[in-house]
Amino acid sequence: MKFKTKTINLFALIALLFLFLLSFQSFAEEHNQKEHQEATEGKFDAGSFIFEHIGDGHDWHILTVNGHHISIPLPIILYSENSGFHVFWSSKLAHGDSYKGFWLDHEKGKIVEDVNGQEYLPWDFSITKNVMAIFISMALLFWIFISIGKSYKKNVGKAPKGMQSLLEPIVLFIRDDLAKEAIGEKKYERYLPFLLTIFFFILINNLLGLIPIFPGGANVTGNIAVTMVLALFTFTITTFSGNKNYWKHIFNAPGVPWWLKIPIPLMPIIEIIGMFTKPFVLMVRLFANILAGHIIAMGFFSLIFIFGAMHMIAGYGISVVSVAFAIFMTFLELLVAFIQAYVFTLLSALYFGMATEEHH
Repeated sequence: MKFKTKTINLFALIALLFLFLLSFQSFAEEHNQKEHQEATEGKFDAGSFIFEHIGDGHDWHILTVNGHHISIPLPIILYSENSGFHVFWSSKLAHGDSYKGFWLDHEKGKIVEDVNGQEYLPWDFSITKNVMAIFISMALLFWIFISIGKSYKKNVGKAPKGMQSLLEPIVLFIRDDLAKEAIGEKKYERYLPFLLTIFFFILINNLLGLIPIFPGGANVTGNIAVTMVLALFTFTITTFSGNKNYWKHIFNAPGVPWWLKIPIPLMPIIEIIGMFTKPFVLMVRLFANILAGHIIAMGFFSLIFIFGAMHMIAGYGISVVSVAFAIFMTFLELLVAFIQAYVFTLLSALYFGMATEEHH
């Protein structure tokens, strides 16, 4: 058993190193070409390098081979007030090309329509890289839990196997140590499906974001629009679940001196502000932690090109340190991926528990 465990760990480490080498090779080829084009300036733009890899896009970049970009085109869906609906592949707008009067403004990150020399922003319903990554993570969630559900039906009363045995302790942990403890045994079942969904959705997208090749590499949970929607779900459920006791503590908190309520309703104002700051903190915490990890990892890669622009030997020398720190950051991000999914789920459960708590 110990030999098997060591062998599995060795293969996992080799696979991780292979992904890093593949990712580094892609970055090196792509930005060696950019450095050649910008040789007159003699500077490497670390900012554009970092934000290019953590930002969203209308195609999914896979690899750069000899200056040739290999990407998966994604569907562009636009509605223009001038010409109606348009559906086409993002490859039509590659390399700064224009298609049916539309072109991609890389500085704004938006698709622009040119009508008689006037620029307009059409309604953009395109399937971007992050949206596609969400579809992939949803498909994984459906596949994993539908197959686990079928396993429970087939193996009633038997010990769990495979994926079922891997995820069952996590599900029981969320049920017993989060939902029951924060919400209570009488009402936790009502919120358990949401808590499980949001935990595994965040976890899977965090883990996919650490994989540098397709279908990974998208910065889903590092996108503030995604974390905002997740926080809005928690805020909406908390607000509509609030009972009489919850609203009483907001507008007329018991045990608080009257002069904090009249003539200026200081405590109610603070409590109402707290209603909105709680989901805001949820949104920012997840977004900032995931985004910061990606930026730091890309920053280490940038050092290679910055020192390489000074001297080739300096670039090779710093590459050892940069790759070592990038691998360390990946292991740290792996830990953060689980922690952030846990914290978001825990705080959501606590908010639900506060909203449904009965008067003692």
